[in-house]
Amino acid sequence: MRTEKQKMLSGQWYNPLDKQLSAERLAARKLQQQFNHSAPDDEVLRQQLLKQWLPNSGKHFYIEPPFYCDYGYNINTGNKVFFNFNCVVLDVAPVNIGNNVFFGPAVQIYTVNHPLDAAERRTLLEQAMPVTIGDDVWIGGAVVILPGITIGKGAVVAAGSVVTKDVPAGVLAGGNPCKVLKVLATD
Repeated sequence: MRTEKQKMLSGQWYNPLDKQLSAERLAARKLQQQFNHSAPDDEVLRQQLLKQWLPNSGKHFYIEPPFYCDYGYNINTGNKVFFNFNCVVLDVAPVNIGNNVFFGPAVQIYTVNHPLDAAERRTLLEQAMPVTIGDDVWIGGAVVILPGITIGKGAVVAAGSVVTKDVPAGVLAGGNPCKVLKVLATD
C-alpha cells in the first residue's frame, strides 16, 4: 500500500493530515521561522538554513524574507534564482525553477488542488500538480501561479497576473486570467 507521501508526490488524492507529512511540514516551518527572523546581515546563518530547508537549490539562490513554503524539498532551482519579499510556494508537488529566474514581491505559487464538490472537500483530501518555470523568466510582483502550470524559457509575467494556463517561451503575458500580450525579442 502506498504511503500518503507517495500518493502526494505522484499526483494522487492524499491525506495531508498524515503523521509523516505533518511532521515534515512542522520541520520546514521551524527552519522557515528561523530564516524569516534572522538578522539581515547574518548571511552565514541564512545560507546554512537554506541548505537544510531548501536542499535542492542551485548556486546563488537568494531569498528576501519572509518566505513561506510547505516542505522545501519539493522546490528545485537552477542557479541565480531570486525571490523578493513575501513570496509563498505551496510545494506539495515539485516546483521546478530554471536558471536566472527572478520573482517579484508577494508572488504565490500553488501546486495543491482541492475537490470542487463540497462533500468531497469535507474528506480533507488534496491533490497536487507540479509547476515548472523555465530559464530566464521574470515573474512580476503579486503574480499567482496555479497548479500544473508551465512557464516557458524567457517569458515575463506582468505584475498582478493570475496564471491559469501555460505561458509559452519568449512572451510577455499578463492579466487575470493571464494571456499572451506580445512576443519578446530573443537573443
